[in-house]
Amino acid sequence: MFRSRRGFVRTSTLPLTSSQGQSFSTLSDVRNKVVNSKTSSYLAAIGALGVGTGLVMGTVYADDALHPPAYPWSHRRPWQSFDHASIRRGHQVFSEVCSACHSVSLLAYRNLVDVAYTEEEVKEIAASHEVEDGPNDEGEMFLRPGKLSDYMPRPYKNNEAARAANGGALPPDLSLIIKARHGNDDYVFQLLTGYRKKPAGVQIREGLHWNPYFPGGAIGMPPPLMPDMLTYEDGTPATVSQMAKDVTTFLCWAAEPEHDERKKMGIQAIFVLLLLLFPSLYYKRQVWSLIKTRKTVVKK
Repeated sequence: MFRSRRGFVRTSTLPLTSSQGQSFSTLSDVRNKVVNSKTSSYLAAIGALGVGTGLVMGTVYADDALHPPAYPWSHRRPWQSFDHASIRRGHQVFSEVCSACHSVSLLAYRNLVDVAYTEEEVKEIAASHEVEDGPNDEGEMFLRPGKLSDYMPRPYKNNEAARAANGGALPPDLSLIIKARHGNDDYVFQLLTGYRKKPAGVQIREGLHWNPYFPGGAIGMPPPLMPDMLTYEDGTPATVSQMAKDVTTFLCWAAEPEHDERKKMGIQAIFVLLLLLFPSLYYKRQVWSLIKTRKTVVKK
């Protein structure tokens, strides 16, 4: 028996039967059964979601590659910018070594102006490459010297040509490679310097090379860097680690060209907010002073 707005209502004491043939003595048993079934459904859904997430995370991170160590990159600090001299050297390494197979197709020549080169130097670099343009008045494509507005050229005309030249493997575009790999700049640096001799008992296909930092260990790219394989303009020794550091810095900048400007704006915003903090506290104290200091008196 329970009470409603119109009075007392007598409940039935007859046994209730569910659709599965289970009997219940009262309505409370029915309610408890429904609540328990809903709870079980929720727990099952949460468990399925957890299993699915675990499978996905396992697919992404459960590989047999070594995790690269963390290096003290200067551009990781909130108040420091990129090493622009290293960006210039890294662009030289990329142009003379990496660009034979890889591309940075999302980077335009104009992005290099006042970052690693002057405008005249970038114009000279762009003009040294021929870019397909057109059609002309006769409806045909033609080649012209590159301009600042052009994007850096690809080494191959299409993906099929790239695969044919690399034994079926497609060299990835390096525009966002730093953001696309777990470990970011640490991974790229360690991959370039982490080639080792194949361990005993490990079988890899002919033409592949052993790099424990690459997923699976077997990588089709041969060691790209050799000591003194190029000469830096500023006289920096071209060791393997130095070239790997420079090209990694260049790729970090290529993945986020607005990095320095973003940090500069953030520091300026924090400075302005600090200037506004004290007037805001004074204004808040002035506005709330009447409310906080008032006295309430109750008279009969």
